[in-house]
Amino acid sequence: MASVLIREAKEGDCGNILRMIRELAEYEKLSDQVKISEEALRADGFGENPFFHCLVAEILPAPGEPQGQGIGSKIIKKVAEVALDKGCSQFRLAVLDWNKKAVDLYKTLGARDLTEAEGWHSFRFEGEAMRELAGK
Repeated sequence: MASVLIREAKEGDCGNILRMIRELAEYEKLSDQVKISEEALRADGFGENPFFHCLVAEILPAPGEPQGQGIGSKIIKKVAEVALDKGCSQFRLAVLDWNKKAVDLYKTLGARDLTEAEGWHSFRFEGEAMRELAGK
């Protein structure tokens, strides 16, 4: 079984974080939607007022071992721990409808599917729509 160390991300991790964002986007067939640069990631996550909190999971041996090792569960449990420590009352995850393994994992761990339970849809403003709203 793989050994997993989950830790706070450091500024020096930005290159690997961006690589993993791109790999995930490729897996989800959404590569064209990755617009962030390493510099923007660094500024947004490690600047004076970071927009996000990032954890890194170091997995030994290297990724590629079969799924089902409990790594996803460990990561989500750590996110819950950090969120509670920071005074958060909830955290949210987004998953594509075809990723049944992830949906099942989240439900097994106790997450509530807001699409089913409350009918929530997720929306995003970007690019021209943002500029138009902001009058820029």
